[in-house]
Amino acid sequence: MSSASRSTGGGLFAIGYTLLFFTFLFGPLIIMVVTAFNSSSFPRILPWECFTTDWFGALIRDQRLMSGLWTSVILGIGVVAIAVPLGLAGALALSEVSPRLRPALYGILIIPILVPGVVLGISTIVFWGGVGRAFGSGYSGIFYNGMFLTLAGQVTFIAAYAMLVFMARLQRFDPTLTEAALDLGATPGQAFRRILLPFLGPAIASAAFMALLASFENYNTTVFTILSGNTFTTALASKVRLGTDPSLSALAVIIIAVTLIGAMINEAHSRRQELLRSGRASKSRLYANPVTRWLTHPAGVGIVLIAAAAALVHAGSQHDSRACQADLIEQKRQVQERLLEEQRQRIEEQRRLQQQTAPAAPAGPSANPSPFGGAFNPGTIAPGTAPAPAAPAPPPAPSANPSPFGDAFNPGSLAPGASGPPPALPPPEPPPSANPSPFGGAFDPGTLRPNP
Repeated sequence: MSSASRSTGGGLFAIGYTLLFFTFLFGPLIIMVVTAFNSSSFPRILPWECFTTDWFGALIRDQRLMSGLWTSVILGIGVVAIAVPLGLAGALALSEVSPRLRPALYGILIIPILVPGVVLGISTIVFWGGVGRAFGSGYSGIFYNGMFLTLAGQVTFIAAYAMLVFMARLQRFDPTLTEAALDLGATPGQAFRRILLPFLGPAIASAAFMALLASFENYNTTVFTILSGNTFTTALASKVRLGTDPSLSALAVIIIAVTLIGAMINEAHSRRQELLRSGRASKSRLYANPVTRWLTHPAGVGIVLIAAAAALVHAGSQHDSRACQADLIEQKRQVQERLLEEQRQRIEEQRRLQQQTAPAAPAGPSANPSPFGGAFNPGTIAPGTAPAPAAPAPPPAPSANPSPFGDAFNPGSLAPGASGPPPALPPPEPPPSANPSPFGGAFDPGTLRPNP
């Protein structure tokens, strides 16, 4: 095989692998973006029904999701305010402790990351519940509050994430700068504020953003500690379990848009800082024109992107898809009526075939020997046919026994071989009435009259 063939085959393989990689990476996002604008009540691309923006309104009108969103925002701000200083303190302690104690302290501080979130959630409830009982706090106290428990449970492991970010930044810090500041008469607080804290500025921003995202998306710990409340993640999980709709795709579109805007602003900031550090900003053509200089500034990029997003939102809110949906409903109704008509025609055709192939009914007195009068005769179900008249019942024979039960309780009718009812027995003759009473006439009413 020639080198050209090998290079061609390798190029096709690289192109195919790249396409598969980006399809796998961005395919679900593209599908969710498209389904957010389809009027179908189930998230799908095909069949396409109508272009609509109603699902964004349905998302905003979902009170449970909106309430969980505000709860998650409050929790995220609280987690950032607590976890970032704790992570910074842990990183500074690890950088100042002796090398012998550093591995042990590092293992202790990193353990919360290794513990499963379910265990952290349950242990948080058990621990603070015990603290509340020790202080005599009731169930309405702070130790049984879902917001407090969630804040405590999330800070437990998110502070360790922040600590790792600060440790990576401190590895590039030159401690002689702090020592020189102390030698020149600065206090430890001044050296920290003037030298170390500005150096840690990018790490602080990164740790805060990471802590906010970790708090916002956490589910395993929050689902236990939030108790009867809801965060955005737990409310979203409940909605997915009960049945999804394209409003979740609308949420994905909003998250993707916010992420893209933030990434573009960050890229503009990084490029501007690179130009300023290299000294090429004054020579760049972009900075020669005031308009292009303002448009390439991170603030200008943010304003332009936010204005474009606001214009798209306004245009989408003005779109009315009710006419399209009404036409779609009418089309579905016509299709349903056509299918029903086809079904009725098939049933009529089957009935005609059954009538043509059904055998002729026998004539004579035994035309309908059924004791039910032909009620269950299949021929009576066919349309246009009348059931055969039932034979008249024979008149009852004169009964020798006027019993209303028809000799059912006659002892003679139980005898084997009897062909008919036995003759009635004569009534027994009464015994002599000399003293018919077994009590000797003691209770005879005539004996109670007084003698004259």
